[in-house]
Amino acid sequence: MDDIKVISRALAGAEKTVLIGFPGSGLVGSIALQYLVEQMEFEQIGAITSKYFPPVALMSKGVINAPVRLYEKDHLAAVISDVPIHPAICYEVANGIMDWLAQFDIKEVVTIAGIITNEPEKRVFGVATSSGALQHVEEKTIILPMGSISGVAASILTECKTRGIPGIGLLGETVNTPDPRSSAATIEVLNQIYGLNLDIQPLLEQAVEIEAAMSQIAEQVQKTEASPRREQLPMYG
Repeated sequence: MDDIKVISRALAGAEKTVLIGFPGSGLVGSIALQYLVEQMEFEQIGAITSKYFPPVALMSKGVINAPVRLYEKDHLAAVISDVPIHPAICYEVANGIMDWLAQFDIKEVVTIAGIITNEPEKRVFGVATSSGALQHVEEKTIILPMGSISGVAASILTECKTRGIPGIGLLGETVNTPDPRSSAATIEVLNQIYGLNLDIQPLLEQAVEIEAAMSQIAEQVQKTEASPRREQLPMYG
């Protein structure tokens, strides 16, 4: 789709597991995957752009970065977004990502998101696109027996289902504020599934600082949303 552009070099190798995190409840997926790619020193290989994305460019130490980025290391690839996606374009974004991934040998797709329970625990719930894919997480998560999920994570899993690509959803229990502790819980599940041995203690120690920084980003995005633009859809946060 012309409105969703993936600008990236090709994925290297075969049997890739693709991890995907977009802002949503608790910013669980965004925080978890940004921590993962930084700690494991993934290489950024590209970005995704769209006229529907909010006109926000984040920076670190004065350097601008694309709000939706692609990373890769060994058998893993990651798609990370700093901007939320409005429900009206979730299908287009999911379809654009999956169209690009379909060119390569993809083993499975894992979406990471939050699920609001307003409970103090940080449990991780699991869903999958097939009983075979569910076996990867059924002993490491709490399987949701029924219900529904929404947002771009749901659209991506639906695309996986229709295209016959194994898809897994990890839903970190959270409240509706930036939640690094829930992100750490989802990383623990990734450690168990893929043997990453990623230390989550630094993430837990930085939780207060991260919560403050992500809240500031959310505030900036909300201010952008409040500014009317004729050609831009409102954002979903």
